[in-house]
Amino acid sequence: MSDALALRREDLRPAVLPTASVEGFAARIGSLAIRALYREVALSPKPGLVSPADSGSHTDMDFRTFVRSLQSLRDYFPEIARVGAAGPSFEPLRQLGVAAEAKMLQATGGINTHRGAIFNIGLLCAAAGALHAEGRDFAAADVCVEVTRRWGAAILGSASPASHSHGAEVARRYGSGGARREAADGFPAALEVGLPAYRDALRLTGDPQRAALQCLFALIARLEDTNLLWRGGPEGLAFAQWRALDFLAAGGVAADGWEARAQHIHREFVARNLSPGGSADLLGVTLFLDAL
Repeated sequence: MSDALALRREDLRPAVLPTASVEGFAARIGSLAIRALYREVALSPKPGLVSPADSGSHTDMDFRTFVRSLQSLRDYFPEIARVGAAGPSFEPLRQLGVAAEAKMLQATGGINTHRGAIFNIGLLCAAAGALHAEGRDFAAADVCVEVTRRWGAAILGSASPASHSHGAEVARRYGSGGARREAADGFPAALEVGLPAYRDALRLTGDPQRAALQCLFALIARLEDTNLLWRGGPEGLAFAQWRALDFLAAGGVAADGWEARAQHIHREFVARNLSPGGSADLLGVTLFLDAL
């Protein structure tokens, strides 16, 4: 944290902290965001998902696609943290996200690799910027609460009933709340499922990679993942949750032979064309929140 945060709380006025302080903080937050997202895509074996080893259930993207996408987003996360420091309404943040998505699609040839991260982690960066500008110390839960407090209603109100996105279609078909509800509610799956699973596994194994995989399986087991619903319907979601629960019940990443079991589940997901993209998005959120 900057020296500004060492000031007595009563010395901090409602005005924004000096520009240099905000700039430095935004740069650090942006670095944490990119690092979290790189850790997520570089993790393997992830059931049905793209990794350096293979493309999982995806035929239109690979690991290099994700790296190009991340390169295109390097300026976005610091920028939205800087804008968040000014305490904006939701609309300026939404516009930044739309512009970032356009850059991502240009970098990937029209392939959606990080739309969820642009939305989720972008909001968290903005909330962190707002808290920092007010001179407040914060942890993961504080940033999530700030997203709800400042923009929760607008997040839900911004959804278009006529949207043709996969998430919107799944919401109409199955009544799933999806990413908007998760963000508007302050990312409860990341706070209540992802972070405890990650931190418990990290304490147990001392290995951040194994802890991240444990976190992913815990999210798959509990989340109503709209990507799984889109690809496999309720049956596909139920299968994915059952296999994740089975992996965890067998000891997860702390058990002997865990990697072979995870690889076997990965092949099962690929055979069924299942990809838990929503869970992967929340893994990225969890790793970002832990880094805070």
